[in-house]
Amino acid sequence: MSRLARTLTLALLAFLSACGGVASGGGAPVASAPTWDEAANATYTGIEQSPIVLADGAWDGEPFDPDGFSRPHAMLVPDFWLAGDLDGDAAPEGVVLLSASSGGSGTDLHVAALARRDGAIVDAGTALVGNRVQVRNARIEGGRIVLDVVQAGPDDAMCCPGEKATRSFAFEGEALVEVESRVTGRLVPGDLSGVEWVLAKLGDERAPAEPELTLRFDGSRVSGSAGCNPLFGELRAGATPGEIAFAPLGSAKRACAEAVMGLESRYLAALRSAGRFGFVAGQLVLTSKKPGDALWFRARPLTQ
Repeated sequence: MSRLARTLTLALLAFLSACGGVASGGGAPVASAPTWDEAANATYTGIEQSPIVLADGAWDGEPFDPDGFSRPHAMLVPDFWLAGDLDGDAAPEGVVLLSASSGGSGTDLHVAALARRDGAIVDAGTALVGNRVQVRNARIEGGRIVLDVVQAGPDDAMCCPGEKATRSFAFEGEALVEVESRVTGRLVPGDLSGVEWVLAKLGDERAPAEPELTLRFDGSRVSGSAGCNPLFGELRAGATPGEIAFAPLGSAKRACAEAVMGLESRYLAALRSAGRFGFVAGQLVLTSKKPGDALWFRARPLTQ
């Protein structure tokens, strides 16, 4: 688990959560990494002036104005989990992402490492990643948390980050700090190539396991499965980073069961209305002006 290379799906997350301690050299058992449920109810420092305690993965502070509704909010980023030894004691820490807002339009992203000490779950260290930073990929390498991100470059508007970077976080003494940051290029639609994207969620609804709805990007060409029929089309880049359009986009005309055809119709309509792409904890997110049409995809290696 010390080289876990990607954000994990909920199924893998549950598997990791069930893992117990392992013996080291025949000595005392090594503590297991904190579980997701423990992370969702842990205490975190470094996000607000005072420690915050999550309940079922979320925290809300007191309203800024006693007569208003705006209040500070923090939550675990769903579907993200890493585990590995960060401090050299052979016991794995659990790594989570937290988003935090203070009532404005932007959100701050934090990375936190949790440890099991004397039977209790403690926040071993929390570090700010940045405002509106997107995580494309994450892993633990050589005792470091390594995040491939999309962030605002020097000339980018905050709404439309377009700078790709690889940023590393590690413990220096008792503090989790950023130890390296390297710009790797600009965000382009070609960054979507090289994997197959499998639909995980449409709006607020989980996608069914069968039939799978998929997308593949190959330069300006798009292909995949709409559930019943294959889809095909072209991808066009817009004027700002992450701005795209599928035009034209078509599919074959084979008929399937009514439920499958309904899902296919909704999927194709959401793709045709998509105007931007971005990343949340390693998942690709296609968005439009209709929040209910957001498409969430997980990456899967291409098969020959």
